[in-house]
Amino acid sequence: MPTTTPFGFESTAAEVLDGVDLTGRRAVVTGGASGIGVETARALAGAGAEVTLAVRDTEAGDRVAADIVATTGNKQVHVGPLNLADQSSVRAFAAAWEGPLHILVNNAGLMASPLARTAQGWEMQFATNHLGHFALAAGLLPALRAARGARVVSVSSSAHQLSPVVFDDIHFERREYDPWLAYGQSKTANVLFAVEADRRWAGDGIRVNALHPGSIATNLQRHVDPEEIERRARAALGGAARRRKTPQQGAATSALLAASPLLDGVGARYFEDCGEAGPAGAGRGVAPHALDPEAAGRLWDVTLTTLT
Repeated sequence: MPTTTPFGFESTAAEVLDGVDLTGRRAVVTGGASGIGVETARALAGAGAEVTLAVRDTEAGDRVAADIVATTGNKQVHVGPLNLADQSSVRAFAAAWEGPLHILVNNAGLMASPLARTAQGWEMQFATNHLGHFALAAGLLPALRAARGARVVSVSSSAHQLSPVVFDDIHFERREYDPWLAYGQSKTANVLFAVEADRRWAGDGIRVNALHPGSIATNLQRHVDPEEIERRARAALGGAARRRKTPQQGAATSALLAASPLLDGVGARYFEDCGEAGPAGAGRGVAPHALDPEAAGRLWDVTLTTLT
């Protein structure tokens, strides 16, 4: 049976965690200095967790951390430098972490950006959205195990429906680059990561789920023409206008997967609007290629080979 909750489209992250006590829990939120990352971190801090914002721009992170402290009264809000496109930065962040980690929210990302490559030649969206987060979670695995009951949240998108992982040419070395197909592929990878990581790590008490946060106006769309986003959304919805969420609403499903007791024992699933998604259709739901266990295992192996 699909996992359901009392929450939905209009719920906020604070509402989802109302009454949840996270005192003594430690969380990392990547991309915690902007968009739904801010509100995810705020909700976790508001529930009593010690929260680290893992960000590229530490000055922006410091400003957000100060704001979260001021609005929640929780002084345990920290900032750590992390550039997901730079594997040395990912390794440094993981190496610097001490003690258990109860919650890892893989939230940061690039969306439909122009073609760019890392120093290794990896396509930038795949490198940031998948490879960086994979390496981070793997590097923090001892800390997640030490928590004896941890959760990893993989923020995907309905755009995963645009493309499976094209194993024959992941990095657009032979096919023409399409920013939306690259984005969709990376978002499929985020779901496949959750499927395989949960299979491998559930025995260590680590549960992993993926989600679509909804349509929210954030800095994620800085590379995209707003009219293009609206056109694509209407096409997916059969011409209907899409419903937009506030950042607080957009962070609700992330907060739910990160810390709600309603999700105890749940893993390897894809959520939207605070409930488990059904089959893909009309801009909603999850595509079969994103939950395919064979593809998930293959991606895991390919990723390990890429990163070694």
